[in-house]
Amino acid sequence: MRAGSLALTSLTAHEVEEVRRRLGREPTEVELAIFEATWSEHCSYKSSKRLLTLLPTSGRIVVVGPGYDAGVVDVGEGYVVSIHIESHNHPSAIDPYGGAATGVGGVVRDILSVGTRPIALLNSLRFGRLENALSRWLFSNVVKGIADYGNCIGVPTVAGEVEFDESFERNCLVDVVCIGVGRREELILAEAKVPGSVILIVGNYTGRDGIRGASFASRPLDGEDDRSAVQIPDPFLEKLLIDATLEAVEKRLLLAVKDLGGGGLATALAEIAYKGGTGIDADLSKVHLREPDMQPTEVLLSESQERMIFVVRTEALKQVTGILEKYELPFSIIGVVTSDGILRLRWYGRIVAEVPVWAAVEAPIQERVVQMVHRLSNTNTTLKPPTPDLHEAFFKILSSPNVASKRYVFEQYDYEVGVRTVVKPGDGDAAVLKLPNGKFLSIKVDGDPQKCHLDPYMGAMNVASEACRNIVCSGAEPIAAVDHLQFGNPDDEEVYWSFYQTIRGLTDYFSTIGVPIVGGKVSFYNEDSTTGRAIKPTPVIAAIGLALTHDSVTTMSLKTEGDALLVIGETSAELGGSEYYKVVHGIEQGQVPFVDPRLDLRIFRVVLTLATVGALKAAHDCSKGGFGVTLAEMCVSGSFGAKVDLSSLPRVGELCLDELLFSEGRTRIVVEVPKKLIGLVTSILERYGVPYGLIGTVGGRTLRILYDGRTIIEASLDELENALEKPIPNIMGD
Repeated sequence: MRAGSLALTSLTAHEVEEVRRRLGREPTEVELAIFEATWSEHCSYKSSKRLLTLLPTSGRIVVVGPGYDAGVVDVGEGYVVSIHIESHNHPSAIDPYGGAATGVGGVVRDILSVGTRPIALLNSLRFGRLENALSRWLFSNVVKGIADYGNCIGVPTVAGEVEFDESFERNCLVDVVCIGVGRREELILAEAKVPGSVILIVGNYTGRDGIRGASFASRPLDGEDDRSAVQIPDPFLEKLLIDATLEAVEKRLLLAVKDLGGGGLATALAEIAYKGGTGIDADLSKVHLREPDMQPTEVLLSESQERMIFVVRTEALKQVTGILEKYELPFSIIGVVTSDGILRLRWYGRIVAEVPVWAAVEAPIQERVVQMVHRLSNTNTTLKPPTPDLHEAFFKILSSPNVASKRYVFEQYDYEVGVRTVVKPGDGDAAVLKLPNGKFLSIKVDGDPQKCHLDPYMGAMNVASEACRNIVCSGAEPIAAVDHLQFGNPDDEEVYWSFYQTIRGLTDYFSTIGVPIVGGKVSFYNEDSTTGRAIKPTPVIAAIGLALTHDSVTTMSLKTEGDALLVIGETSAELGGSEYYKVVHGIEQGQVPFVDPRLDLRIFRVVLTLATVGALKAAHDCSKGGFGVTLAEMCVSGSFGAKVDLSSLPRVGELCLDELLFSEGRTRIVVEVPKKLIGLVTSILERYGVPYGLIGTVGGRTLRILYDGRTIIEASLDELENALEKPIPNIMGD
């Protein structure tokens, strides 16, 4: 081992000693690099694995659950849908364009790694305040990176969310979700099960970009000196890689496929051998390189993009290489699968690493004790700030970047390529795609760091509820979800306590409603080492749902003059984490809205029943900004006004006007139904025993909000549209 290599590793002294114990000797430099990658927080989940086992992950439709490159669910008629979520937070903070673009490429290859075709992308983005020049630069370039990469590879970006908060000033969050579809019989897993089969590295040339990227993602952000850990995107090569991989999958030529992501070859080779119960003998000198003077450790740890591992039977090798040559994809045959359970790496034939596969993959669990943190005193009391001018407050909230239209973002995306998109960005609470089996897939991603900061348990419940609520508002039944849990340094007791409470909240919610979490990601160390400032806890949930027919699919836009408007669910005085408190009063305290998963389940069922019987013309959930924002968005989307009375809202206790208008809890959905079907609708609502109120009618060119017949807010459609559509382009100078 080269002198000084121990000093360069990110492994702790205790972990280095454990490496020696497992090997029974001093590790070589290459062996140490293997452990550094596979035992990194990013790859091993050593701080979170114990708690993640609490989450509900199984179910009747689950084909592949957590632990693989993507979760897979059965959607009927022989078809499956795959879903995965990834982040590129640290790289995007250093190089927002390249970091975001390569994040898209990586999650697309995860979908390929189970043998499915990528059909849609979503993103969840967090930045600092847009008044800050750095935040504007990050925002602009992250969006451009996502747009350029997705547009080039022909996978539509169909949904997402964006939020701005000072805790993300130097630690932007860039989460990307990819959805895939395939035939169940064509599924493959990243398992090298057959000794004697051949290992190929396929795609881009390996260079020095992204070296030690997994370690980079497993510590606080340092700054410009980390630029070498950011990979270089090549979407045109990715498109070739997608087409070649899918052709090989369809011809049943591949035993396994694995994306070369975090940790590069070190983790990919170790993981496919571990899951296959085998070993691997590979020569790193055979890898096709961008820079010919690279050393074995550099080749091993490089995270150059657009690269995959193929495992192929010897008799199929000629056909596979023929496909790769047809697409003009570089490839190298680097090794074989063995039966001895050893990861054996060579350099020009000389052995430079011999590590038992289990020793590399089974990282020592970081035992952390969850300490109770007494930080919730400000969330247990309902605050009563003075009631402002409601008209002024309403427009201030509408114009907040967190509420205002994100058209600036999604108009940069090609969201119709592939001709599957039925509900487009901005038209509904979730995007909807047509599946090849004739059903319709609803997809949405949500997060709420404001509420999760105040109360991580109930905040996580709110995030899960909103994601599923959005699926239901599109006319689909939630069937599965993936999570991405993003926090600061887990060594901080409060951070780790927040993580634990988040896991509890998600477990309780999804277990109750019967929706499995089929995959996910944990991202710690989202903080700035210079300032010591961590992000607010940010769990993100991407949910998917199924609608059986196109007639069930619903959007938010108001449709018909004279139709009735109802709200399903109760309004409460819980304003903790609301946009109203933050924007109008400058308050980041208060009680986070309570979530009752059992009531959610009844509300979901009644809304879906209304869709099934043809009574649901429009649906939109009450979330960011509250009831007033929900109405404004429905009006602008449908180019219809409405007249509603707040006194008809079902409520918990006595509420002030600002609480009725701006509360973001609890689970509430505004629906438009035909006037002639009111009797049928109310009978269905009564049968399910859910709170509801007949609040008004659709019509005109003005939104009028009354209380006991007295007008509280009146605004034209033009005023509402200007308030929603102009803020972000104006701030960005477009």
